[in-house]
Amino acid sequence: MADFFTPSDPLNKIIAETFPEKKILQSEHILTGWTNIVIEVLTDDGSYFFRFPRNPFWARMIVKDAAVCNFVEGKTSFYTPQMELHYDAAGRPFSVHRKIEGYTLGDRIYHLSHTALTGVAYDTAKFIKELSGIDLRGAPEKVKYPLSDFLHELDYEHYVSHIDEDHKFIKETETGQLVHGDLNLGNILLDENDKMIGVIDFCFAGTGNPQMDTARVLSRPVPEEFEAEFLAQFEDNSKVARMKDAWKNIDNGYAEHIRTNFPEINLNQL
Repeated sequence: MADFFTPSDPLNKIIAETFPEKKILQSEHILTGWTNIVIEVLTDDGSYFFRFPRNPFWARMIVKDAAVCNFVEGKTSFYTPQMELHYDAAGRPFSVHRKIEGYTLGDRIYHLSHTALTGVAYDTAKFIKELSGIDLRGAPEKVKYPLSDFLHELDYEHYVSHIDEDHKFIKETETGQLVHGDLNLGNILLDENDKMIGVIDFCFAGTGNPQMDTARVLSRPVPEEFEAEFLAQFEDNSKVARMKDAWKNIDNGYAEHIRTNFPEINLNQL
């Protein structure tokens, strides 16, 4: 029996069974979810996101995502989702978390004032520093899964052409600190005043080099003033340029997989 989900599964029924005491008012598929089928559910108790893994690899990783989110919560200055891990009647894992009200940095970055832009750059760097400084003694083993191992497995499970030189470089530069692993602009959240309030989606998270998070933020286009302020917050950016190239190769490899297998997913975020 499959341990992942497809759009043909009775997802609305699973959602209703997960929330027996809530009144479900509306549900909407979010078509930008690369790794999971994402459904936003409005209830009489607020809005929630359900994430249903698309294949066996992401079924295992959603378990890690929940472990990391719950381990990190309260250990930085920013909100992270409190992730509830559930299993359907067939034993397939899926996650639920309450929606963080706000906007993604990807949606807002070209509409911010200079003050807001530099403020978000400073706070994003602050998050990377705080995350990488968390003491991992006593952390669940899933939290300490090396980013290089994750990316290698992602590649060999999904890519047509492998990026072995990138894997070698990432592995050789790891420092064993906690990293988000996918700190792209769509995973950084701002409030209505354009202040950074939280970070979501820790599916890639594990141990690595914090410069991988710095590079991930910059791996997709950003305003020059944001990049300058952001990089100025770090003493060492010696590996960022090379890591940006690696992230672009990682994105391109997985995007090819998505275009081939899930044409309904919106890839405009690239």
